[in-house]
Parts: sequence; C-alpha cells; structure tokens
Amino acid sequence: MPIPMNRGAFALAGSSLAFKTGTWRSAKPVHVHAAAPCHGACPAGEDQQAWLALLQEGHPQQAWESLVAANPLPSVTGRVCPHPCESACNRGHYDSPIAIHAVERWLGDQAIQNNWPYPRLPGSPRPERIAVVGAGPAGLSAAYHLARRHYNVVLMDAMPAAGGLLRSAIPPTRLPRDVIDAEIRRLLAVGIEFRPRAALGRDITLEELRSEFDAVFLAVGAGKSRHWDVDGAVPADLHEGLGLLREWLAVGAIPKPNAVVIHGGGNTAVDLARVMRRAGVRDVHVVTASGLPGPDTDPDDVLNVVPRELEQAIEEGVQFHPHRTINRLIMRGSKVVGVEMVRLKKLPDGHGHKARVSFEGTETVLHVDMVVPAIGEVVDPTGLGAILNGRDFIDTDMFGTIAGHPGLFAGGDCRGWIKKLTNGTVSAAIGDGRRAAEGIDALLSGRSPMEASRPALPFADLNLAYYESAPRIALPTLPLSQRDDSREIEGGPDTSQALAEAARCFSCGNCLACDNCWTLCPDNAVLKTRETCSDGSHYLFDYEFCKGCGLCATECPCGFISMVNDD
Repeated sequence: MPIPMNRGAFALAGSSLAFKTGTWRSAKPVHVHAAAPCHGACPAGEDQQAWLALLQEGHPQQAWESLVAANPLPSVTGRVCPHPCESACNRGHYDSPIAIHAVERWLGDQAIQNNWPYPRLPGSPRPERIAVVGAGPAGLSAAYHLARRHYNVVLMDAMPAAGGLLRSAIPPTRLPRDVIDAEIRRLLAVGIEFRPRAALGRDITLEELRSEFDAVFLAVGAGKSRHWDVDGAVPADLHEGLGLLREWLAVGAIPKPNAVVIHGGGNTAVDLARVMRRAGVRDVHVVTASGLPGPDTDPDDVLNVVPRELEQAIEEGVQFHPHRTINRLIMRGSKVVGVEMVRLKKLPDGHGHKARVSFEGTETVLHVDMVVPAIGEVVDPTGLGAILNGRDFIDTDMFGTIAGHPGLFAGGDCRGWIKKLTNGTVSAAIGDGRRAAEGIDALLSGRSPMEASRPALPFADLNLAYYESAPRIALPTLPLSQRDDSREIEGGPDTSQALAEAARCFSCGNCLACDNCWTLCPDNAVLKTRETCSDGSHYLFDYEFCKGCGLCATECPCGFISMVNDD
C-alpha cells in the first residue's frame, strides 16, 4: 500500500523508499566473475587469483589447498615451469608481473614442511579400479585427481621410483631430488598404490590391463629419440641430447669435447649446454630455430625455456644462435670438425600458417668437434602398436579419450597436440592428467566431462586509481663461482616476500570487498551482506532503486561489476 504523504512528509527519514527510482534505469550493474588472465594461461588449470587472494587474507594452508585442487606438485612447478601465467599477468602492463612461480614454490615448500594433508572431494569410496601407466607428471596428476574422487588407483612405472622425467631429465640444480621425493611421497600417501619396475610391453600388456581394470590412463611419455641427420650425413659418434642428459643424471658421465653445438630450442638443450659448460667444455653453442625473448621476437617464436634459466645460461657462457639451423656438417672422415649454419625467418606459407624459410647467403661456420641434436622425442611403440598404428603420438580428445577404445585414455607427452599447444611442459602434463581424470570419472559416472571456462578480464577493465606501484620481489641466485652440479641455483622467497608478492595481485575479475560500490552508490542501491552471496561477494544490487548510473562499475577496482542493457 502506498505511503500517504503531504508536502512536508517528503523530508521525513525513509520517505524516499516510496519512490522506486529503478524504473528510470536503462542499464543495470551485474557481477561478472571473469577469469584472471593468469588462470586462462595456466596449462595446469590453476586459478592463481583465487589462491593469491586466500594468501592475502592470511590463510596459507587454504591457499595451498586451492592451488592443489588443480596442480598437486607446486614445489616442482614453482621451480621448473616457464610460467606463462606471468607473461599474461595484467600487472605486467602496470609495473611488473607478479612472481607467481615464487609464491607457488613457497606454498608447496610450506606444505612439505608442515605436512599439510592433500584435500579430498566429498563422496564415498568408488568400487572401480583404474590403472595409470607412467609415473611422470601426467601420471602422477591423473592418479592424484582420481584418488581425490575416491577411486582405487594403481600407478605403474618402468623405473624403480616415481617421477618420470622429473628425475631423468631435469638437473638437481633446477629441481633438487629431496623436493621430488617429498612431493611424490606425500602425494602417493593419499591412497595410491605404486608398482615400480612394471614396463608396458615387457612386464604388462595393454590387454591384461584392460581386462583387470575399469579404465586405463596411458602416461608413457615420449622416450624415443627422433631420427636426425643433415642431408643424410650423420657423425659416427652421434649422441642425442636427452639421452646424454639422462646418462649424466644416472652416472655422472658427460663427453668433454673442445667445442660443441647443441641443436634444439627447449629445456633439454639449455640444461645440457649448462652441464657441459660446468664440465669444462670450452665453447658451448646452442643453435635454435626459435628467437630469444625481446621486442623483435613474436611471442609464438620465443625459445621454449624458462626465461630465468636462459639468463643464467648466458651468464655461464653458453652461446646462443637464434633463428638458425644447421645447413651442413663439415666432416673429416666420419668425425665432425665444424657446422655450417644458415639464417631462418618465419614467413606466411600461403595456407594461413607460417613456415621457417632459410636465406641463401647467410651461411656462417662454427668450428666444433661434436654435434648433439636435442630436437624432441616420439612415443616408444613397445606395447602400443594397436594404439599408435604407425604414428609417432597417440591421438585423443581434450579429456584423453582414445577414439575406438572405450575405457582407454592417454595424456602428457605421448599426445602430439600437447606439444603444439604448450610445448610439452611439466605443467601441461599435469593439466592433461587432471582433464583425463575428469574424463574417466565422467565415463564411469555416466555423464559428460566438463571443463570450466570463463572469459579473461582485460587490463583496460581495471581501475588503476586504487592500486599503488610495488616492486616485484627479487629471488636469491647462487653466484657463478659457487655453481656446481648439485646445489640449487635459484632460491625461493621467505615468508615476508611471499606475502608481499601476493599483496601485489590486482584480484582481476573477483571482488576485493573494498566497499566502493556500497559507499559510493548515490541511491544506497547496493546492499552489504553478512553472509557470502552466491557469486562469492558480500554485495547485492537493489534494482528497485538502482537508476543505472554506472558509478559502481566505474569505481570497481578489479572489474567485477559490468553494466548491461536493462530492457
């Protein structure tokens, strides 16, 4: 019933409630929980904004739990991931990106130190048994995410210890072995049975696995070297990059030529180059078709290595030759005495893509006595003939499903397209294992698999007036004179640094609870709630009185409020 008023009543407290000014509105504010760009760029699927927010609020264990909901190996990825999330970070357009890898590493190390238990999802034990073949990053991730869902998981690997390429291909100077041991030991303790020395095609067959288990996930990696030659020429003493690195990690042996060319553009090439420099090789050259980071290099053409590792390699004397390939081997008999390089450039190929083209007249010669190709690997077909059908990689959809083989899934480096999309990083393999676990759970639960997706919040949607410039933390690095083959070169942040770095987060696309919308609304049309609302905030719009002025959206620091047409 309308409130009766006379002229004098218009000044009484509460009398304005009789005027539903929301009828004037042509646009209205809504909460839009957009994804932070870091989240969209993360191959593992982490929501960095979410766990950085929990750390800002003083809840480190909850922050870690939010992190491992996607990535169960933060102590590992905090050290070895190239972190494309930092390249995508909106803060990079303001001063410098957040050191997400450093905070991730700190949270992972805190979990190990304090023995925080891995969280499980609500639910009852499942009767189904699932085999995971391969205990590298993809296999560990899939086993963990299935165990979180209360499945009976058996993890198998040909090696005596779990870890895969984390142990066999990454030097301890980047990833200490006690970190691998602690992270994997805690992960397996969630209820995963581990069977070592179980090689596919030697100790077990695919047919046996499919008859014994309700689903099988293949995370066998890519362990067979690609064939390499230069116009048919192959040195008699040819060594492949990953094989050399594995041999060095296993027995400590490494060739010591006077000068070596490593042909490749990934972490294996750079890791091997640094090992050989520390072993006393005088001249170590890395010849790569990719470019070095810089304003003149396209983002999709940058050397596929962790940027800080590249900087350290240059400090240590490794010589890089970007946008080059080996055009000719100069040999004396069957022994290499030099290589001829030629310049490359990416040009349109007429089919909507770009291809690298060599330029005659740009040849240069390097005098070396050893060439090491590090150009990648393919899947070892042993035990997988029926799946590969002569191909180098296993074809799957994004959830790891292998067409024509119900109950059989694959992921990690054994999938060809993962390298095209993410260059085969540890984080990409972890994300692959997580999605495969979702695919397996969906199959066994009789539903369709799901992958959440939200649009990323652009930098232009932030209100920078509410943020102060703050320097990115600097991490300690061993000086050149103290670097050897065992000590970790880059250190992590201390507690105060980790908290300071978390505080730099813009909270892109998520409510900061700053009260701007509540205090600045001229119509008191924003209501503050004691309990959290369904959208995760503590604010509601009272559309009966909101005139659609847009002040709340304009003054929202983190782009959580958008104006939409109100028809």
